[in-house]
Amino acid sequence: MAIELTERAVGRINELKKKRQTPEHVFRIGIKGGGCSGLSYFVDFSPKAEEKDKVFAFGPDEGKVTVVIDRKSYLFLNGTIIDWKSELMKTGFEFINPLAKTSCSCGESFTV
Repeated sequence: MAIELTERAVGRINELKKKRQTPEHVFRIGIKGGGCSGLSYFVDFSPKAEEKDKVFAFGPDEGKVTVVIDRKSYLFLNGTIIDWKSELMKTGFEFINPLAKTSCSCGESFTV
């Protein structure tokens, strides 16, 4: 398996890169310890992928988004779908992780 980005997520990442004036940066996702349930997701932009990162590309050539994940985080994110939600009660990236056994009510942290 791998990870997936929805069209909404690809669009939002491209908007953010344009707003930040960093069109060449890659979108880094990962996990870190912490949060209500033990592990938390994080997203960031990086100038480039690191040597041991897992690298994925999404979207058409003109608006392609490169996603990078460090190897340790990939163990916990394999099979995850990343979507962009913009709703009254929640706006942000949503991680639909098949490996998560439980998650907190806000969806920001999980356990495996």
